[in-house]
Amino acid sequence: MYRITKEFHFSASHQLSHLPDDHQCARLHGHNYVVVVELASATLNADGFVRDYGELKPLKTYIDDTFDHRHLNDVMSEVSTGENMARHFYEWCAARWPETSAVKVSETPKTWAEYRP
Repeated sequence: MYRITKEFHFSASHQLSHLPDDHQCARLHGHNYVVVVELASATLNADGFVRDYGELKPLKTYIDDTFDHRHLNDVMSEVSTGENMARHFYEWCAARWPETSAVKVSETPKTWAEYRP
């Protein structure tokens, strides 16, 4: 199996107001997010790629236009946890690139959430 990944970055605020008042994530705060999309295939295309990285530019555009420097509570229909964002980006990517196999989202350099069906 061949696997490729590409990393995308954005900054945004959010608030997990359903958590207890003394939980740090209940307060309004922001992160410098990292999104990593993984594509996998048992075979390569005629150019020797799983998929040309340039074909993933629509994800950068989507992230920049919809998420970057936004308040995630205003743009997401679900609670804006890293786990929900990983699934959201996975579904968005899989609808465009059937080779999509996983998406990881980082809120901090030490934390990652991954969605892999």
